[in-house]
Amino acid sequence: MIQSRMAREQYVATIEQLKKHIQRGDCYEINFCQEFFIEDSDVDPFTLFKKLIQKSPNPFSALYRLQDKWLLCASPERFIRKEDNRIFSQPIKGTLRRTESDSQLTEEQQQLAQSEKDKAENVMIVDLVRNDLSRICEEGSVGVDELFGIYSFPQVHQMISTVSGTLNKSVTFKDIINATFPMGSMTGAPKVKVMQLIDHYEKSRRGIFSGALGYIRPDGDFDFNVVIRSIMYNQSTRYLSFQSGGGITIYSDAAKEWEESLLKTKAIREVLGS
Repeated sequence: MIQSRMAREQYVATIEQLKKHIQRGDCYEINFCQEFFIEDSDVDPFTLFKKLIQKSPNPFSALYRLQDKWLLCASPERFIRKEDNRIFSQPIKGTLRRTESDSQLTEEQQQLAQSEKDKAENVMIVDLVRNDLSRICEEGSVGVDELFGIYSFPQVHQMISTVSGTLNKSVTFKDIINATFPMGSMTGAPKVKVMQLIDHYEKSRRGIFSGALGYIRPDGDFDFNVVIRSIMYNQSTRYLSFQSGGGITIYSDAAKEWEESLLKTKAIREVLGS
């Protein structure tokens, strides 16, 4: 049986506390997450991953194992990509449930595109990403290639923006990661303060969740995702968990934030039979 670290009432109360931090000027936006888990879970990671990507096919899916620990990832989000001397980041902020009716597709996409709350979330993270990239890119080269793009996935519509820049010639891989990680879409702004609030208010450590998984080519180009919409499984202890959350702004409705966190785990819950 799937359990949660936080009951709905506690989750809603925490969101209200976070909004008070925003009202006081401690931060502008904070990404708040909660953990769901199953104890003594006996699953085959390969079979479960196959079911997950069939239910929720996404462009940055991956299956990863480190000894007895597994990551079954169905992520729709790119963290950062390097091609020659260009760097790209595509933060996601803005989510709307997708119905099964094709006739409502355009209407739903327009609803998300016109959401002031979601645009406020998105533009704050875009500004943060621009600032991060400006630390490693040539002066004046960082720009927004697409703002508030609407993309549809099997369970949800997402608002995705694209930011890119031209890297300074002396920049190393370490410099890039130091400047951009952790990604703003999973922290909020300003980064240092919201990470302190995350540490205080979240009831479990994120671990690899909200981290990044990807590859580095021999020529130095690379592509990394954001680890979201993912199942973490320890085969030795048989502990299975997944996390979900969202960006909290002054416009956030705490009850709707709870519903959004459940929406983002819909595919995972279905493949787990709950």
